[in-house]
Amino acid sequence: MTAQESTSTRPYLIRALYEWCTDNGLTPYVAVRVDDSVQVPREYVKDGEIVLNISFDATSALQLGNEFIEFKARFGGKPREILVPVGRVIAIYARENGQGMAFPPPVDLLTSAEGAPSALSAAASPAPMQTEEATAAVPAEDRVVQLVGVEDGHKDDGGDAPRPPPAQGGARPSLKRIK
Repeated sequence: MTAQESTSTRPYLIRALYEWCTDNGLTPYVAVRVDDSVQVPREYVKDGEIVLNISFDATSALQLGNEFIEFKARFGGKPREILVPVGRVIAIYARENGQGMAFPPPVDLLTSAEGAPSALSAAASPAPMQTEEATAAVPAEDRVVQLVGVEDGHKDDGGDAPRPPPAQGGARPSLKRIK
């Protein structure tokens, strides 16, 4: 199975971070980029995005599937059915400390109507950590950015010493341990 044939890592990472939050007594929130495929109360959407509390206490019948996040929740005391395509999730994090993970914005935000990259894509996409050929081979939905709290930013590097650039090898991806 090639990288293009495999399923997205996004739903698995969402489930893992949800479990991490609940195991540590934290409140998992998901930030969602809203379009016509997202079923949420539109009156709570701000600047095309909505942040949803997906904790056990705030939801019922929560299902974190590979294609959709589905649950029932109350908004202003009124019960609503929520349906979010996993590809529209742009972050999952703990409310209490902000730790979690951000994902690249959905593909429709990365290109303008003419098909050229927009200014948003340059500002919002993570710095390249691989060669351009390797990055082009990885679909945008499978690249991940880790959120780091301000207090954790320089904890283990001993100051402002620059980090060495990533090794420029072949097209084979590698993992980087982040403490």
